[in-house]
Amino acid sequence: MAHIAFVAPPFLGHLNPMLALAAELERRGHRATVLHMADAARLVEPRGLAFRPLGASSHPPGFLGEMTRGLGRLNGPFGVRRTVLRVAGITEMLCRELPAALRATGADMVVCDQVEAAGGLVAAHLGLPHVSLASALPINWEAAVPPIFTPWRYHPAPWAVKRNRVGYHASAYLMRPIGSVVGAYAERWNLGPRRRVDHALSGFLQISQTVAGLEFPREKLPPVFHYVGPIRAPAPPGPALPRDGRPLAYASLGSLQGGRYGVFRRFAEAAERVGMQLVLTHAGGLTEAQVARLPGRPLAYDFLPQGPVLREASVAVLHGGLNTVLDACAAGVPVVVVPIAFEQGAIAVRVEQAGVGIALPRWRLSASALTAAVARVRDEPGFRAAAGRLREDIARAGGAARAADLVETLLRTGRPVLA
Repeated sequence: MAHIAFVAPPFLGHLNPMLALAAELERRGHRATVLHMADAARLVEPRGLAFRPLGASSHPPGFLGEMTRGLGRLNGPFGVRRTVLRVAGITEMLCRELPAALRATGADMVVCDQVEAAGGLVAAHLGLPHVSLASALPINWEAAVPPIFTPWRYHPAPWAVKRNRVGYHASAYLMRPIGSVVGAYAERWNLGPRRRVDHALSGFLQISQTVAGLEFPREKLPPVFHYVGPIRAPAPPGPALPRDGRPLAYASLGSLQGGRYGVFRRFAEAAERVGMQLVLTHAGGLTEAQVARLPGRPLAYDFLPQGPVLREASVAVLHGGLNTVLDACAAGVPVVVVPIAFEQGAIAVRVEQAGVGIALPRWRLSASALTAAVARVRDEPGFRAAAGRLREDIARAGGAARAADLVETLLRTGRPVLA
């Protein structure tokens, strides 16, 4: 059996799929170790997985909490710039410390998140096979597909391809601090010219936890790219919800944006207006006093297992994080997406293209607009039919078991795993 190292950004949206895959591989007899800054231990060790801390001097305890609070308030170009600089610092720390840590642990393989270039760079440096896992939208550049940090719709016309190319180059410009780290370590380790995060993607195996039905048409994915659907651990049973007889709506802003009281208030107003009971999760971002002021007496929790709640829901109102959107689609539930940051605008337009919901930009987020959107996705059968088709696609994709099969194929053969 193999010892597999896992490297991912220390945020739940990226870690949860990675840890589910690690747990499945451990169930099959392999050994898994997650490596990152010390603060990530609290997110990993409760799952029963081994953790090795890195970056004691540059990323001491408390660093992650400060960064997470900043991401929760992310607004405007200066916020993006600060985030890019911090991510570049994390990549540099991992490139500096991972080689010795992987040698010390005796890792046979590295599984790394697509958006963290350090994992792929270090694996190539050490001659280890590695797997790129797309917990968010795939970052693979393709001129016909809009960049994932834009809310642009897909269009095959030449003008759209030109627009996309401009977007990709603008993205590379904004990400220059990270690209500089990638380039410096690639040169130091004689890995050839690499200047972007996607230059560290695996040539052995790339896994995406989305499905083709929720993606724009892709024609230039590498032959080692596999859609496997949501990568999830078995969900624990949730609490018995005190239902009041109204149809259920579920609302979430994910693990980083849960403190946005004004957005949750709009969600609660819309649910009350359309006669639905709202269940919301806020990741500890709301106070009890704020929850008490929300209209319609919603049921509010820090966290809940999403799967069981969504199976009871008629509608989900979300920020557009990929994990929650996938969980809604896996339950066959249509969605209203109010994107806030990161790639959520890109996910929102994919939701609309797939026909499973409505995207509502924040600048249009009034109680009346949101009420109309919730009523439409609840009442118009086309949305639920499209969500049902995606539910079937996801059920066939294989999830954590299929991802583990692919990883084991690479371990067994040592050769690229072709789709």
